[in-house]
Amino acid sequence: MASTQMDDDLLEQERRHAPGVYPSRDKVFVRGEGALLFDADGRRYVDCASGQGVAALGHAHPRFVAAVAEQAATLVTCSAGWPTAKRAELGVRLAAHLARIGMDPARIFWCNSGTEAVEAALKFARLSTGRSGVIALERGFHGRTFGALSATHNRAYKDPFEPLVPGFTHVAPGDLAALEGAVDDRTAAVILEVVQGEGGVHPLPADFLQGAAELCRARGALLIVDEIQSGYGRTGRMFACEHAGLEPDLLCLGKAIGGGVPMGAVAMGPRVAEQPPGSHGSTFGGNPLACAAGLAVLDALEHDRLIECAAETGAWLAERLRGLSSPKAKEVRGLGLMLAIDVGEPAAPHVAKLVDEGVIALPAGPHGIRLLPPLVIERAELEEVLAALERVLAS
Repeated sequence: MASTQMDDDLLEQERRHAPGVYPSRDKVFVRGEGALLFDADGRRYVDCASGQGVAALGHAHPRFVAAVAEQAATLVTCSAGWPTAKRAELGVRLAAHLARIGMDPARIFWCNSGTEAVEAALKFARLSTGRSGVIALERGFHGRTFGALSATHNRAYKDPFEPLVPGFTHVAPGDLAALEGAVDDRTAAVILEVVQGEGGVHPLPADFLQGAAELCRARGALLIVDEIQSGYGRTGRMFACEHAGLEPDLLCLGKAIGGGVPMGAVAMGPRVAEQPPGSHGSTFGGNPLACAAGLAVLDALEHDRLIECAAETGAWLAERLRGLSSPKAKEVRGLGLMLAIDVGEPAAPHVAKLVDEGVIALPAGPHGIRLLPPLVIERAELEEVLAALERVLAS
């Protein structure tokens, strides 16, 4: 009874002061462990949302907890204009991964979120090329601030806030001829996701991605790859663009990069001009606490085989999802542990029913149930998810 009263009081306080931009929910999560969440009544849930793909290491990962606690007791913040040991170490470590996708040497701008990374990449592209046009893809999602929102395709996100930033054009994903017709001598950049997450978890064809890169190089534009959701092991590779042999000019990172501490980054490859002092900045970007968290994430990815686990477990899960008995499970899409089940009807009611079954999932586009579990998830926990999906899709 006491916990129920606490829930009611907390929910009332939340709703009284909420801005209204998030749907109202009636669960209060108080603790996490690995791929599990626990509410105030002690009920256990398998977390297949990971805080929108943030908690790649799951919840309360010992390596992450120790790193953040130690740094919090040492130095939390320092102006980005001053060098710090943690930022320098994180830059070296991340640059080693970036070199494998042609970003060598790589320069890294640190910020606080994925949408900030997109904003920075757009500015860097315009400044480097002296051009203003940006080509993005239909179904794409890049964030909710004005520049990122201008690159996002869904009109429902955009219409209330127009006029947005001028110079943005959208073409159909996979249509290389349309892209060729859109990129010209005014185009600063093409921005795309290798796997379109919010749009329904649609991996883009490798030949289209390669064609986009070649087109950018031929016409003097830069290729911005948004790996905010798909990066950091999520698809079974460090970066999803590795599946297609794609070499970005600018790479946007966020979500999992800080393991739960707000963090984003833009990596710049050799075709991007060095940015002049004062052209951009971030008060909190690359602070020592976030960088310590980022190092803990890389440690876990590199030493605990989490990227390989995402590939192996993701392939197993995709096969099991394709074997669901419900005729509503029409298609399974994705890579690694970034998957969606297309149910051919509005997915939101099914996502809501999964909560009652002890599973936290996400929608993906109008008809997709999206699964973004922590990379540490066990197959026994995923068996629970599969059983819950069978029950929900049978109802």
